[in-house]
Amino acid sequence: MRTSLDCYPCFVRQALDAARQVSDDPAVHARVLRGVCEFCAELDLSHSPPAIGQQVHRIVRELSGSSDPYAHVKQQFNRLGMSLRDRLRPRLDEADDPFDAALRLAIAGNSIDFGARSDLTEEDTTALTNQAFTRPLHGHTAALKRAVADAGRILFLADNTGEIALDMLLLEKLPLDRTTVAVRGRPIINDATLEDAREVGLTELVPVIDNGSDAPGTLLEDCSPEFVEAFHTADLVISKGQGNYESLSGHGRRNIYYLLIPKCKLVVGRLSCPLGSFVVRSGDEDESLTPQGAIHEDSRTH
Repeated sequence: MRTSLDCYPCFVRQALDAARQVSDDPAVHARVLRGVCEFCAELDLSHSPPAIGQQVHRIVRELSGSSDPYAHVKQQFNRLGMSLRDRLRPRLDEADDPFDAALRLAIAGNSIDFGARSDLTEEDTTALTNQAFTRPLHGHTAALKRAVADAGRILFLADNTGEIALDMLLLEKLPLDRTTVAVRGRPIINDATLEDAREVGLTELVPVIDNGSDAPGTLLEDCSPEFVEAFHTADLVISKGQGNYESLSGHGRRNIYYLLIPKCKLVVGRLSCPLGSFVVRSGDEDESLTPQGAIHEDSRTH
């Protein structure tokens, strides 16, 4: 997906939010914003939003002096995710369709996105997970279930901290001996890294690799050879989150399922679903978009 003119204010907001995570000093905030605005003045809109976001947050880290501005938030929401996971796991056994219930909780976890919303609270996340079993789901759980059953190798692309703890409920419904999880290679916003995977116990459940990149999505040209090989040899890719969707959508990959909560109008327009909805979208559906469903440069808002 291409970046839109409407992405500009989102990049600037993210930069200011990140700077405020690091410091209360207005001088630091101003220095970060000036650097990001200078960069945005020369943007190449042919790149995806995660590709631009990667550069924006590199500037933030350099000018703020923090290698991981969201470190404390990540730890906080990992703890919350583990608490919710352990509390909600018994409900899966009581569900008519445990796979569908686990899928919904994993998607609910995608709300833990500080790139989209800096004022997110633990109460917000708890409320959404409690609603997950009854919220409408846009997509076909049965088709994903069949794809899982037919797949030899499964690659699961994780997204955010806290969310990865809830992902474990869905991973427990997959063939773990055929599944690998991938996280980010280095800190970016509140996306999950190997350190976070270890913290929530994910590495004890399933093999976990990092993708070698600090982009808030999956930029194959920026990822490690190990990850790229795992991606291309997987029979099924399960991709979590809007950033992964923005960076992989349109690449021609059909054996992929996107699980996400869309958080901007451009993605909502492409998926034809309400803002904030629970979405399961197959690569076949995504690649069959008509030109009328394609991305327009001036249509994206956050």
